[in-house]
Amino acid sequence: MAEEFDPAEVKQACESYVKKKGALTFGLANLETLERISPLGCGPSAMLPKVKSVLCVGVGGGTRGAWSADAKTLAYIGDTETMAYRVAYGLAFFLEAKFGYRSIFVPPDMDPEKGARVPLQSMKLHAEVAGIGARSMAGDILLHPEYGMMYYASVFTEIELLPDEPMAENPCPHSSCVKLYRQSGQTPCMRFCPVECLSGSIGDDDKVAEMNYNAHACAEMSQQYEAIPGVLLDTLDAKGPIERGMALHGPENQVIWYKLAIGAGELLALCYECMRVCPIIQTAPLGNPIARGAGMRQKIAEAEAAAKAEHAVEQAAEKGD
Repeated sequence: MAEEFDPAEVKQACESYVKKKGALTFGLANLETLERISPLGCGPSAMLPKVKSVLCVGVGGGTRGAWSADAKTLAYIGDTETMAYRVAYGLAFFLEAKFGYRSIFVPPDMDPEKGARVPLQSMKLHAEVAGIGARSMAGDILLHPEYGMMYYASVFTEIELLPDEPMAENPCPHSSCVKLYRQSGQTPCMRFCPVECLSGSIGDDDKVAEMNYNAHACAEMSQQYEAIPGVLLDTLDAKGPIERGMALHGPENQVIWYKLAIGAGELLALCYECMRVCPIIQTAPLGNPIARGAGMRQKIAEAEAAAKAEHAVEQAAEKGD
């Protein structure tokens, strides 16, 4: 039988662990809420029957340099998604080793019985209920007011911990997006989506009234697991060696083969245009790694200065004695 622990101390230990490993946010989703709103067979208990808590982590998106690069370069750079998975994977082992409660890393894979776009579990739903992300006008992208766009991962555990609340205020839409919508009927993410997979409306209260997302069109444009079967079908349908060669080795497909060849499994996305023009992502105060680094350097400098001052006081006291 597992030993009893103070839930608050366990939660603090988990948060300290994930942030040391690179996570920026950490929260716990309400298990009852997830079980109630998840599709049948997709709640946490379907994966871990005795689950008591759902722990969520979020990692930051790209560097400032990446966001300023052109679309082709950004497609090669890819994302930080698997960093979130590595942190959560380690957290599951941390929980079992330190506290003795069974835990499981939630795999980000699709459910083979339900189709290519139905996940085993929705990490974004977990993150939203845990209060470390909020729904946006940009399809399935969650946004954080301080960190902008993030990637999420989850852990289920049998130790019971106090859940967090969802965000009280959704940062989306940004005031500049509302202004553009009033002028043109579109937000920046709608206007610049290359496949027009986003639509919706903003109400008189300047909040999202409706959001529509064509996941099929988005995935065909942006995801390798959607693009590769299309390339293979085009190759099979080719009428001769030249057409077949173009289907396999055309310029638009080179990025796919490059990523596969170097084993860059985490570099899945090929399109970031909605995120590139999102003012919340681009102006998030802590979404900028340079700014985060400057803040950290300032904290270190302040700590060093305080330590030196304390040391000087101690030396003065010793001399006085």
